[in-house]
Amino acid sequence: MKKYKLADNTIDNQDYLKMINFLKKRSYLNQSIITKKFEKKFSSFLGSKYSIFVNSGSSANLLIAQSLLEGGYLKNQLVVLPAVSWSTTVSPYLQLGFKVVLCDTDKNNLGLCVKNLEELCKKFNPGLVSVVNVLGHSNNFDKIEKLKKKYKFLLVEDNCESLGSQKEKKKLGTFGFASSHSFYFGHHISTIEGGMVSTNDKKFYNIALAIRSHGWARDTETRFRKNLEKKFKIDEFKSLFTFYYSGFNIRSSDFNANIGINQLKKLKKISKIRFKNFKIYKEKLNNFWTQKSDLKVISSFGYATFVKNRKEVFKYLKKKNIQTRPLICGNMGQQPFLKSKFYQSKSKLEKAKFIDRYGIYLPNHANFSSKDIDYICKIFSKKAKPIFF
Repeated sequence: MKKYKLADNTIDNQDYLKMINFLKKRSYLNQSIITKKFEKKFSSFLGSKYSIFVNSGSSANLLIAQSLLEGGYLKNQLVVLPAVSWSTTVSPYLQLGFKVVLCDTDKNNLGLCVKNLEELCKKFNPGLVSVVNVLGHSNNFDKIEKLKKKYKFLLVEDNCESLGSQKEKKKLGTFGFASSHSFYFGHHISTIEGGMVSTNDKKFYNIALAIRSHGWARDTETRFRKNLEKKFKIDEFKSLFTFYYSGFNIRSSDFNANIGINQLKKLKKISKIRFKNFKIYKEKLNNFWTQKSDLKVISSFGYATFVKNRKEVFKYLKKKNIQTRPLICGNMGQQPFLKSKFYQSKSKLEKAKFIDRYGIYLPNHANFSSKDIDYICKIFSKKAKPIFF
């Protein structure tokens, strides 16, 4: 019996042949000129000025948080994060000493609830707000931008689930000061392991380059490095092993970057297929709740909905070889590692709790045919009992 997997490989036989040829031709596989090439091509695709290749989307989130701190970009260390997100959307801020406040969910796009966000802005005056573009869908950036101007917070995007989604001429991942992206197996593209930070800010870009590799300046642009040497009175020889920032080692390699360059060539096609599959789901499951956002392209990462009998549906689909899962991981405020740690410990987060109880998402990837989606919808509809916000 065929398996209907939640995620599937984007790396095919042609990619494997290119990997083999790359290994035959090169003696140096670590981060070098191929990484730079991948970063430039990714920036060109996304529509940003700068990108920094790292070893995962989680590391991308960590790099953003540390670079904002080191660069002095924030008026304070209180951050508003989505209750419906991921562990490593939240944990870098806890690890770096931020006060973490969770925001409830928009009932249409599953991003930040703008009404709750304004309440939190009035109460806590955050220095930073991070959004997650959930399963290929956009946050309400028009309203969030108005709040950003009013309350003067910095905005960043976790775009790990939405690479390729586009609002008019602007891609998701370009609405914030910086954004993170994931290239793990089953994501829109894969570099086996990998992630990216993107930004239009030159200073932030250079700080992130330094922090990515131990905190030294040898990877930064020449003028930026020279300014650091002058500021701290470090000669060129000593500068190679001078650490200007509190850094990590979260580099990837030229081998992974080379895979990414080949994967980028497929991304538009992959996004179109994912969007087509989303529209089939929406048509076939029109008596169930569906995620909504006003986008030109929805590079759907999975089809989200709600059912009263989630465990029953999960077991039934499993028997039919259809994989499913909770909607991301439900409400982050109910996760054991976070339950007693976030700053706003008495938040109601009612919509996030609803998602935690009833949310489910069905598989979507570029290797599905229309018939596959039809079959999943048919089997799902036999057992699932719809419920709405």
